[in-house]
Amino acid sequence: MSSLLEKALATPWEPLFKAQSVERGLKYAREKRVMLQHLSPDLVRTVCRGSSLEIYTQTLQFKDPARTRNFVVAKCTCPVRTNCKHCAAALFFLQAPDTLPGVLDALDKQAPAAVKADDKPAVAERLIDNLQPAPRLTLASFEFSAYEPRNGKMQRHIQHRAALAFGYGDVYTSGTVPAGRSTDIVRHLSDETLRIKRDTELETLFRRQLLDLGFRIATRQSKALPDSAGEMFELPNDKAWLHFILDELPVLRDLQWNVEMADDFGFDVTPVDEWYAVVDEEAERDWFDLELGIIVNGERLSLLPILINLLRSHPELMTVDGIANRRDDEQLLVQLNHFTQRGGVPIHVALPYGRLKTVLATLGDFYWREDGNDTIRLNTADATRLTHLEEMPLVWEGGDRLRQFADRLTNLKNSKVKLPKGLNAKLRPYQLEGLNWMQALRELEVGGVLADDMGLGKTLQTLTHLLVEKQAGRLDRPALAVMPTSLIPNWVDEAKHFTPQLKVLALYGANRHQDYESLQDYDLILTTYALLPRDAVLLSKQLFHVLILDEAQYIKNPKSKAAEAARALTARQRLCLSGTPLENHLGELWSLFHFLMPGWLGDSKEFNSNYRTPIEKLGNEDRLQHLNARIKPFLLRRTKEQVATELPPKTEIVHWVELNDAQRDVYETIRLAMDKKVRDEISRKGVARSQIIILEALLKLRQVCCDLRLVKSLPTTGRFGSSAKLQSLMEMVEELLAEGRKILLFSQFTSMLSLIQAELEQRDIGYALLTGATKDRRTPVQDFQSGKQSIFLISLKAGGTGLNLTAADTVIHYDPWWNPAAENQATDRAYRIGQEKPVFVYKMIARGTVEEKIQHLQQEKSALAAGVLDGRVAGDWKLRDDDIEALFAPLPQVPKKVKP
Repeated sequence: MSSLLEKALATPWEPLFKAQSVERGLKYAREKRVMLQHLSPDLVRTVCRGSSLEIYTQTLQFKDPARTRNFVVAKCTCPVRTNCKHCAAALFFLQAPDTLPGVLDALDKQAPAAVKADDKPAVAERLIDNLQPAPRLTLASFEFSAYEPRNGKMQRHIQHRAALAFGYGDVYTSGTVPAGRSTDIVRHLSDETLRIKRDTELETLFRRQLLDLGFRIATRQSKALPDSAGEMFELPNDKAWLHFILDELPVLRDLQWNVEMADDFGFDVTPVDEWYAVVDEEAERDWFDLELGIIVNGERLSLLPILINLLRSHPELMTVDGIANRRDDEQLLVQLNHFTQRGGVPIHVALPYGRLKTVLATLGDFYWREDGNDTIRLNTADATRLTHLEEMPLVWEGGDRLRQFADRLTNLKNSKVKLPKGLNAKLRPYQLEGLNWMQALRELEVGGVLADDMGLGKTLQTLTHLLVEKQAGRLDRPALAVMPTSLIPNWVDEAKHFTPQLKVLALYGANRHQDYESLQDYDLILTTYALLPRDAVLLSKQLFHVLILDEAQYIKNPKSKAAEAARALTARQRLCLSGTPLENHLGELWSLFHFLMPGWLGDSKEFNSNYRTPIEKLGNEDRLQHLNARIKPFLLRRTKEQVATELPPKTEIVHWVELNDAQRDVYETIRLAMDKKVRDEISRKGVARSQIIILEALLKLRQVCCDLRLVKSLPTTGRFGSSAKLQSLMEMVEELLAEGRKILLFSQFTSMLSLIQAELEQRDIGYALLTGATKDRRTPVQDFQSGKQSIFLISLKAGGTGLNLTAADTVIHYDPWWNPAAENQATDRAYRIGQEKPVFVYKMIARGTVEEKIQHLQQEKSALAAGVLDGRVAGDWKLRDDDIEALFAPLPQVPKKVKP
């Protein structure tokens, strides 16, 4: 009977070792580095000389190959310890033709006499050469920690391995066979010896299949699998492993590969049975709860805590670019141990990025706020987010009413409303769209901002909306419109002309208290921002059908008395009308929505953190796009360029002026003094808290540019006639009037208008005048519109709203102001629906002065407004240190005239 040593040496033992160890061991054996120390039927001890002349001892214990795969236990005193090249050298040494006979003879001499004398016939040997190898792939992982020198911490690592072996019946072998060695597998049975011929060509083909899938031979040791499992392979990264498991492994199984996964294999993916969405809503609530989840092994798992955990480890997925870089068919492996009822049992699922993109783009900003919950609580107006989820194959539970509401909200402008009878106007297509939009908002019980450009008929659209409500029988309570005092006559006139069926009350003036008891008798009540806080208690007793804020930017400061009083009123619908809902910063837009839909954009602190800081300071386009999407259903904006194609062209011209010598001297004197004062203030308090002193300094410089007589601190003598700009204006006015032009002249300073008046009177030029002190606004407007006067002097604040001056064809801005929206509003007094002549806009700018710097800052503010209202990219417009440096820069030198 053969000994265990003889059986083991007759069986391919090479698969128990790494290919590199086998190769080096054969080299050592051929170099005769091995010597035998001890020999017994199941144990051999040898010594081997290593590469640096060290002597190592090998202990080889043999077991029956028919009973175990690990039939050779090879240990060594070298650092590798087990299955090393020295042990492989020892085995090759024992198998060598000049060694094996002597070893077998020595074993025979050690055998008992009874065995020696055994005269049983030799065991027959049978050759099997018709078996095809069956590929077996074993997958496993091993987790360990190692010191990371880069950060000085222990780092968690996971190694993954795939072992390839070939099955011939119930016998497995692996690896390539060194040249000159037999490829046969020898198996000793009790009654015969089997010699199985390996099909190395087919084995090579299987190995090539694995290499073509991106696998490479593993060169580093790993405890993921024992060497006896087969030839070791690995993939370059987790992405490749996941791709293999999801896309390639099913193909191998179809090709009859036998695949075994260890319990700890990190990519043992459990399929997701279904994705689901549960909506918990009630008609009387203005919010709903949404749960998105997956069903795995029959268990429902909410995605919310899973994705919160995911976003903490992959924060790049919170950005549009970060997730857009992933292909829709790419998958993300997620471990669910902490979220399942099984607890510690490792479960992995693959979530396709195509679906994650939809979920994160739709609800991503809520995940950070809902830690620890399975559901997200959303405002009813947030229902539009559900329409994006319709693209996913979700099983919906509940929320039918809300999803219908979302669909309506998404398609607001597609509503169709019949025009009310008796409307004394023909609505343009965009105005009809605005009416449909307001009607759809009313039906859905939400508010909105009509942000059309000045002159596009916001008042007419709103009056038509109210007339529809009256004729439908819904105007059972009055509507209240709040506006600047100057607009009251305009609303009264337009209501009388376009919608005479509406009973209108102008609730202002000293005797307004006489009408308090009869408010319910009117369809529309008009009041002002100045009176609203005073009448807040009385108005709060009245329930309104619609509450309208015209020129709604008046409540851009949410802490103002007017804003607080407006929010305290009760109405079924709230509307804001404003051509400039955003003038200086995003906080103004938040204030409007805080009135319309409290909480819709979060509280002020959340809004600053989520939008203002990222957009205004960091120029974050992702946040800008997110804000645009959030307000889009509730903000309708059309520009003249988009809809009023019948308007004639508008030409803007910068009219440059050089300061005269007296102005230059005073400008430089004031600039130097104020520059030091401003810098001292900023060094003490910082830019943000030095605004008052900065504006005071800039005001004085602006006054110098306009006329030295505006600067109160200068002595009276020597100041008259000292304005290059005023002189240039008079020359321009005389020339324009000679051409038959009709001129609107705007200035920030009423005192400057007084100086201009005096100059016009000296030249015997008639004019109309409108300032904050003008009580009768209609007369100067009629004088100008009728052609009685050809030039209209208007203070920017008093004439920026509520005027229709289409008789004008020329607009002059005597001095620029920070806010481009204010100047545009003034220009729109002439450039509006009904204008038939080309309009020329002149901006008088003193070259090299603070006025020129204001022009540059205006462009940056315009970029912010465009980014939010029109969906374009916002610029970083905040007043910075270099802005202040530019504002207080010295005047450029004027080239001296060369005498002829």
